[in-house]
Amino acid sequence: MMKIFYRKKKDDSLGSLSSITWKRLRKNKLAMGFLIFVLIVSLVAIFGYLIVPDSTPYANNQHIEIAAKKPGFTIDLIKIKKNIKEQQQSVFRKMFFGEKNDFDEIPLYSWSFSGSHLLMEAYTGDQPNDGEIKKFHIVDIVYAVPDTTKIIFANGIYTMEDIGGNKIQISESDLKEKIQKSHIVKRKFILGTDRYGRDMLSQLVIGARVSLSVGFIAVFISLVIGILLGSLAGFFRGWVDNLIVWFINVVWSIPSLLLVIAITFALGKGFWQVFIAVGLTMWVDVARIVRGQIFSIREKEYVEAAKALGFSNFRIIFRHILPNVLGPVIVISAANFSSAILLEAGLSFLGIGVQPPMPSWGTMIKEHYAYIILDSAHLAIFPGVAIMLLVLAFMMIGNALRDALDVRSTD
Repeated sequence: MMKIFYRKKKDDSLGSLSSITWKRLRKNKLAMGFLIFVLIVSLVAIFGYLIVPDSTPYANNQHIEIAAKKPGFTIDLIKIKKNIKEQQQSVFRKMFFGEKNDFDEIPLYSWSFSGSHLLMEAYTGDQPNDGEIKKFHIVDIVYAVPDTTKIIFANGIYTMEDIGGNKIQISESDLKEKIQKSHIVKRKFILGTDRYGRDMLSQLVIGARVSLSVGFIAVFISLVIGILLGSLAGFFRGWVDNLIVWFINVVWSIPSLLLVIAITFALGKGFWQVFIAVGLTMWVDVARIVRGQIFSIREKEYVEAAKALGFSNFRIIFRHILPNVLGPVIVISAANFSSAILLEAGLSFLGIGVQPPMPSWGTMIKEHYAYIILDSAHLAIFPGVAIMLLVLAFMMIGNALRDALDVRSTD
């Protein structure tokens, strides 16, 4: 008896919801481009202190002499060793907190050796320069020399002996060569310097940490509160629903920015206070969406079956209902992420957000918006463009996720 076999054609439309969503999302080239952009910004922010030119805490190495310079500005700096004990720290600590500078850096216009000293003219930026002439002993430039250190110079050799009897010997010629190679450096500021002479690129990179952090933490807080209240209201209905809806309407009736400002005043100014304040104002939309979705899902057959099997309400909500409402929640979270970035920038611009010396894109705009009419508009434009691109990226990703999660859409 002849058997006929049919090969089943592979149906790409079948598969898990996550695989179908990812397949649809990949077809949106613009959204994928913005997703890659967000990933790059996130990686740059995480590894910030390891890759930026200024790795001091908060990228706060100031040189007033070179304030508000144009992008691409180049200058020579002399690095003079501080008379402090050299600090050693791990790469991970440097990555998150930066590294204190063991050197004083001074912009210089010209320099020359005079015996055992280095003479330098400080940079002023004027024409002619007419800067202060400073004089440094070559040993003080290279080594940390406390007052208790004994220095002896004989036959062109410097001998330094500390209070513990430890000795260092180095010739005068080697000292001068070391200064020329390692202590007089040419520094290029790719994006110029700000009003305090800080590296603009380093400020932007470290400032990205604040924007991304406030987005993640605020969205996390809003999800915890919104999902919890929305689930309780949608599942139990009755007086629980009425109470939560009343609370939602009260919070929703207050403008978000005013509510954030009020919470900030109550909690105080600072890094973590901003995150909490923004998060406490963004849960309303999440709660409304979760409540509406659960209203339609709680009457489904599998929910009734779970109740018949004696499962607890907690298990039914979090194991059987919530996984089916995550799609809209993910979309609203992307929109809330961009809103959190804008709120943080607005608070910092008003001076009640992240406080100096911690860099923030909003603070950078506040400090430099007057330079727009002073031939240095880039000082305010750079952080403004950074905010615009990051907000646009999350909005486009959110729209793409909405389309990808739409069951009515076809490939």
